[in-house]
Amino acid sequence: MTAAIETYRGFVYPWTIDHVGHMNVQSYTARFDEASWQFLAHLGLTPSFLRDNRRGLVALDQRSRYQEEVLAGSLLDIRTTLLEAKTKTLRYRHAMRNSETGREVATMELVVAYLDTDARKATAMPDFVAARAADLMSAGEPACKDS
Repeated sequence: MTAAIETYRGFVYPWTIDHVGHMNVQSYTARFDEASWQFLAHLGLTPSFLRDNRRGLVALDQRSRYQEEVLAGSLLDIRTTLLEAKTKTLRYRHAMRNSETGREVATMELVVAYLDTDARKATAMPDFVAARAADLMSAGEPACKDS
């Protein structure tokens, strides 16, 4: 199993609440997006590296699952697990938890492709990313629970 790393920690403000009284879907997505950037940076794919090397990442598949309501005033954290690393793609899972209760409230699984922004085509990731991904996948720490 791969190691799960913390990629987000935050607070739910009232302006992120929808008409039903819980956190709006776009707020989940924004937090998962922030967690993605932290996770990708952990692998070496920082915004400056991508910009300087004319590379990017594009989501090929993104699936969200909402398990419990999140209310204003909640404390949240996200832990991210690398599920698969291929030559041009990564598959990873975010698990959002209520930091007070420890209960999982939502998950998102993504498949992203490493992109040559000039050619607009997927390209092979740098060797150092593959090495960091391999290290993460062999870390042997418990992964986020799949439920």
